[in-house]
Amino acid sequence: MGSTGPGIRVIGCAVTAAAFVQCLDVSHADQGGGSFWFPGQFASFAAMEQTPGWMLSANYYHSSVSAAGSVAAARQILVGRIPSAVDVNLNLSLRGRADLVGLVPSYTFATPVLGGQLVAGMSGQFGRAAADVSGTLTAIAGPVVMTRSGTLEGSLTSYGDLAPFAELLWKSGVDHYMAYATGNIPVGDYDPLRLPNVGLGHGALDAGGGYTYFREDTGNEFSGVAGFTYNFPNADIHYRSGIDFHFDWGASHFLSKQLFVGMAGYAYQQITDDSGQNPILGGFRSRVFGVGPQIGYNFPAGDMQGFLGVRGYGEFGAANRPSGWNAWLTFTISPAAAAPTVRGKHFVAR
Repeated sequence: MGSTGPGIRVIGCAVTAAAFVQCLDVSHADQGGGSFWFPGQFASFAAMEQTPGWMLSANYYHSSVSAAGSVAAARQILVGRIPSAVDVNLNLSLRGRADLVGLVPSYTFATPVLGGQLVAGMSGQFGRAAADVSGTLTAIAGPVVMTRSGTLEGSLTSYGDLAPFAELLWKSGVDHYMAYATGNIPVGDYDPLRLPNVGLGHGALDAGGGYTYFREDTGNEFSGVAGFTYNFPNADIHYRSGIDFHFDWGASHFLSKQLFVGMAGYAYQQITDDSGQNPILGGFRSRVFGVGPQIGYNFPAGDMQGFLGVRGYGEFGAANRPSGWNAWLTFTISPAAAAPTVRGKHFVAR
């Protein structure tokens, strides 16, 4: 494996595929029309090598989403424990909000593994989720018709699940490659009868790979990361989400030795049907796209290297999933690079 100039990976967003917010049940949970994988976890410099040693990322995430029809009805069906044999209408709307803080410690090994650089770590989070479902729900079971109108709302400030992860990173000139694996350990605060949750309520495995093209002489970069998620059943509600495909990307350019700007985006598509849902929902395959700006700044922090990054996404093209906008603020402390790169640019881990 070739050496990388100083330091390296800028803003893979929250450290790795195991971003800290994968467990927000109200707006991004399998049984509510979302996923374990949180779109936007990776952005620019996703496959760049790291400086060996310990790294810590602190992440703040804010989102505001909404949905109507089947997505809102699905949440009401789950919270109300409405049996699958009962027919329901879809005259409902859902709104969700989240403010979460995550800590993601990781360690980059100096000894090569399979010719690449091994990074391993764990993510966890704490924060507040709030949601409300409003409108009219009509449930029909044979000759019995039940109608409920009004608003069901709730909020929760608590802790989420844990997500261990591992990455292997390789470099060949301006080309950088990554393979990763992560998963969800469902130890967070979860109640199937509660509208918002911070825990996901089931396990999951996710794996994939990424690529970064980076020219140090020009400061131009492009990255892409793709992967698949396998979801285990939620034993509390006997619901199982299908297999998900996701693709995150980022493009950036350095304006100075410390400051870069660019764009980032994602695409998410569920590729197999859910099971255990009310038949009126069908396969309930969810989809969403997002795009927005990003900016990052690298700076010395004593004998360490600091990084501060912000990016935001506006979502579109959603199906069977709440959508809206979200923003990420990432602060990272990592080992300082041994020397500056070409043209005096400094790079640090995400």
